[in-house]
Amino acid sequence: MPPGDLPVLDPEPPATARTEVAQWSRGFANRHLLASLRTVGGQFVLGVRSSQYLVADIVRGRFPFGEFVEQATFMARTAVVPTLFVTVPIAVTLSIQFGLLAGQLGATSMAGAANGLAVIRQGAPLVAAMMLATAVGSAISADLGSRNIREEIAAMEVMGVSVIRRLVAPRLAAAVLISIALTGFTCFIGFLAGYGFTVMLQGGTPGSYTATFSSFATVDDLVLTLIKATVFGVIVAIVSCYKGLDARHGAAGVANSVNAAVVQSILLLMLVNVLMSQMYLILFPRASF
Repeated sequence: MPPGDLPVLDPEPPATARTEVAQWSRGFANRHLLASLRTVGGQFVLGVRSSQYLVADIVRGRFPFGEFVEQATFMARTAVVPTLFVTVPIAVTLSIQFGLLAGQLGATSMAGAANGLAVIRQGAPLVAAMMLATAVGSAISADLGSRNIREEIAAMEVMGVSVIRRLVAPRLAAAVLISIALTGFTCFIGFLAGYGFTVMLQGGTPGSYTATFSSFATVDDLVLTLIKATVFGVIVAIVSCYKGLDARHGAAGVANSVNAAVVQSILLLMLVNVLMSQMYLILFPRASF
């Protein structure tokens, strides 16, 4: 080879379709499947540790009661009005549908039982939980995400302050309390709205409405609703806190965390509601309507 000549390197062979598919599959698994497993695992760990800190602090008298009251007041003030404006049209819609169906079947006196049970068993806990997820969960995620972006969370950890004990546990307790209160409020408003619409506008009989409702509704229905409210409150609090503490990449990351918290909370609420309803019907078949 002459001294001034350089060896000619062979061009890199183009990537085959099999290689591209393999790279895309690995990237998809890392971005979605493995990330989903890490998220679920992190949320489960956060829920367990928050519950441990909550119980331990209450027993020892170290629970941050001031933070709990502040968060509960904020949640109630934020979610009550939207819950009221959503509950009334849903209850009226149920009254219309059950009234038409009962009229076609010749059982107009059963409208109260059908409407009341639908509100108590399904409508009230779902409406309260969805309003809690959208109005309160987004605020929790935005608050914690903003603190994380400003490095307040890292500063608390450097000073030896437990973020879970100081920030997550009070929000968990407040979310459970407000979820139960909102569910009871939704049951009351939904029953009144259905009663008023059926009696005043559809010509129903007040006595038959309340009599059929009291005949078919049981204490077990209310217990199931309160259990749902407790579980829904835990889901909203844990998902929102986890997404807020996991926020990255500035303001855009906070916005993405808020969006992800609301979407994931609603999906989990729907899934858990179906599972709990089916388990109730399987375990207590005589109480089903």
